[in-house]
Amino acid sequence: MFSLTRKPLDLVPPDQALPGRATPIPTAERHFLSDLPLKSPVPEGMEQAMFGMGCFWGVERIFWQLPGVWLTMAGYAGGHTPNPTYQEVCTGRTAHNEVVRLIFDPAKIGYESLLRVFWENHDPTQGMRQGNDVGTQYRSGIYTYTETQQKQAEASRAVYQHRLMRARHGAITTEILPAPAFWFAEDYHQQYLAKNPGGYCGVGGTGVSCPIGLAV
Repeated sequence: MFSLTRKPLDLVPPDQALPGRATPIPTAERHFLSDLPLKSPVPEGMEQAMFGMGCFWGVERIFWQLPGVWLTMAGYAGGHTPNPTYQEVCTGRTAHNEVVRLIFDPAKIGYESLLRVFWENHDPTQGMRQGNDVGTQYRSGIYTYTETQQKQAEASRAVYQHRLMRARHGAITTEILPAPAFWFAEDYHQQYLAKNPGGYCGVGGTGVSCPIGLAV
């Protein structure tokens, strides 16, 4: 996931984005760990969430380990190019973020608990990067599926900003937006660190706790 080439650190405008394609790129049929169909519909009573917090390999592993998270998947969102490839996203010319979409049971884990995991497991003050991973695809983002999620995300950002300032960290750069189209990443990205336990993971937090959703 490292790149020594210079990448744009501003989002490419729609008229300059790569054209993409009408046909979805191939991805895995089933989740490597649960064997559930990766494109399962959301079961009745469950909800969706989507987060961007750096390289999606490590991010997906964080969320699939949580009790109450039923299904996870890696993909691209927040850009302009339909059905992008990983190579295209890496150029910075699609405006997409590397994201993890998940389906969870709110009776077992609340959305605020997911937000707490989100804030504590990356540095949301770094703009278009996470550590050594530099580029627009590594920006911090919360993509909400309901008005309630939007309000909870915005409230959590305010609370966590206060905690970060007390710990002498900078301003949060996380974008909070209604969930855009989600494009599945290629097969080998899905549950990558389950298939490659020693693989690269660049995700790491600030060490500052977030005082929301404490009951998981």
